[in-house]
Amino acid sequence: MNSKWSVLALVVALAACSSKGEVRERGFPDPARAYPAGGTYVNLDNLRQYATGMNKHQVQTLLGTPHFNEGLWGVREWNYLFNFRRAVGATPVQCQFQVKFDHDGVAVGHAWQPESCAALLEPAPAPPPPAPPPPPVAPAPLRIAADALFAFDSAKLSDAGKARLAEVASTVRGQGAGMDLTVIGYTDRIGSDAYNMDLSQRRAAAVRGYLVEQGILAGSIRAEGRGSAEPLVQCNDGGRAALVACLAPNRRVEIAGIGN
Repeated sequence: MNSKWSVLALVVALAACSSKGEVRERGFPDPARAYPAGGTYVNLDNLRQYATGMNKHQVQTLLGTPHFNEGLWGVREWNYLFNFRRAVGATPVQCQFQVKFDHDGVAVGHAWQPESCAALLEPAPAPPPPAPPPPPVAPAPLRIAADALFAFDSAKLSDAGKARLAEVASTVRGQGAGMDLTVIGYTDRIGSDAYNMDLSQRRAAAVRGYLVEQGILAGSIRAEGRGSAEPLVQCNDGGRAALVACLAPNRRVEIAGIGN
């Protein structure tokens, strides 16, 4: 009996040995046994090309010789010790990679130690698309003091006002076709709201009419009156002459769209 048990023990021992006479370890080998010591830095693009169905020559071409003296032929498992850097100068991450082969030397599976290392093969996320450029800022409207265009409480253009608008028309013509202009008339707060709204509208219409006479397309200009809305200055009540002078900035005509 003792002889039979001795033979059985010898058979078991031989079955547990590799082709080089080393006892195979279950799972992953001790990283300290890797050759070269510390493993290697693998090309990630090569590693991403690995797939089951490759033969040993193809795997070796991509990943190099296994790092644990396992032999190239007649073994069913190759083990690697790879190093990765997440960024330039960062501490390397060390991972074990194991390839399993069938009896024909064809890769049939693989494993990572630790398993989280598999995520290193995932391509870096695409950078977010650049933010759209901010919309262009519309230029400030051309602002002309109403007192430079009209007599006080009047919607009839003065000679000086016509000369100023002729300059504006020349600028508009120089910028080419395709412009949309809005002429907005404003008054001060003296008088009723209804009266001021009407006066501001008549002044805007007078400016629009003169620009059309100067060669600006009528369909490209719109006139609008806003009365005493949107004042630029606030003035305390006082004598009428002083109040009229103080409120002068509020009496204006604005032309929006020039320079768009």
